[in-house]
Amino acid sequence: MTVDKNLLLQFLLRQGDNTLILGHRVSEWCGHSPVLEEDIALANTALDLIGQTQMWLGYAAEVQGEGKTADDLAFLRDAWDFRNVLLTELPNGDFGQTLMRQFLFDAFQSVLMGRLMSSSDETVAAIAAKTSKEVAYHVERSADTVVGLGDGTEESHARMQAALDFLWPYVGEMFESDETDAAMAAAGIAPDPASLRAEYDALVARVLAEATLTLPEGRYAHKGGRTGRMHTEHLGHLLAQMQWLQRAYPGCEW
Repeated sequence: MTVDKNLLLQFLLRQGDNTLILGHRVSEWCGHSPVLEEDIALANTALDLIGQTQMWLGYAAEVQGEGKTADDLAFLRDAWDFRNVLLTELPNGDFGQTLMRQFLFDAFQSVLMGRLMSSSDETVAAIAAKTSKEVAYHVERSADTVVGLGDGTEESHARMQAALDFLWPYVGEMFESDETDAAMAAAGIAPDPASLRAEYDALVARVLAEATLTLPEGRYAHKGGRTGRMHTEHLGHLLAQMQWLQRAYPGCEW
């Protein structure tokens, strides 16, 4: 089945923008983590996410067919052109909030990449196969940290519960479906995000139970990021920091 290239482009931007924005957020911990081992681990996580971005946005540029590169898409688009979910652009907060955000995203990625490896699009399947190895490590590590902190001291438990309560309303956006998702599902390129929710909920519930954390009951979801209709004020500040060199010196190579 032939798929509209503009819809495929939107799908690829969503994948690449999620990892790009979260990768930059995680990189902000470099030199600031609570212990050296965590500093190194978070830096490696950020590098993995940026590496995944290179593949997703590289393919997006190819599909777009305008002679652009992954770097062009990363550094020369404005906030309203980004398609990342709002969860990824939120400020880091404390260490517990960062790791809770990471786990909630990693859990989604682990479910999604498992499906994308059987994509009808060979390039998407190949990216997913490579990415899945990194995601498997990411979700194991972030889950272990959530459990360790959630079932740790009274202070760490309280912080992790507060992080979960704050972040949970941003989870639902990952499962929103629209015209792009319908087209990807019909073409066998990617699953409908809504179809991933049950497996995701089961994974998250198991880890949170072990962490002695209470899953919020509400299903309200902040949304708008993956369609570009609405981002938080935080994305503009992030892009100003991430893009300033390429904007100040257009076309600079180093």
